[in-house]
Amino acid sequence: MKILGRHLIMELSGCNRTTLNDVQLVEQLLNESVRRSGATIVQSVFHRYNPHGVSGVVVIAESHISLHTWPEYGYAAADIFTCGESVDPGKAAEYLEEALEATSMQLREIQRGLPSPEDEVIDHKPVPPSDTVEALAG
Repeated sequence: MKILGRHLIMELSGCNRTTLNDVQLVEQLLNESVRRSGATIVQSVFHRYNPHGVSGVVVIAESHISLHTWPEYGYAAADIFTCGESVDPGKAAEYLEEALEATSMQLREIQRGLPSPEDEVIDHKPVPPSDTVEALAG
């Protein structure tokens, strides 16, 4: 595979239920996880559901990090998708596990990219030839 990015999928249980229902705190924690990973925040959007639960996404220059909470179960699901080699998504995952006070965490990593007979990390924002840029501009 021509690897463009890493996608971590987290299942967090036994989390602090009060934290999981606090939209401002969840946004602060997710933004801090981005900073710790070395990624660059572009924008964050969060929503608190009625009667409980929070969903949010932080768009980063290198892709995105999202979190969805179910306080009634002490459960949260996170996606950490990063491109390039300058960001460490594992640092974001470690921070979220600790900050949410999870007693159990399952983590799966998926490499994202283009089919190829050999694995290699490729630049996620290469500069295309000028004729390609003109064609994309339409």
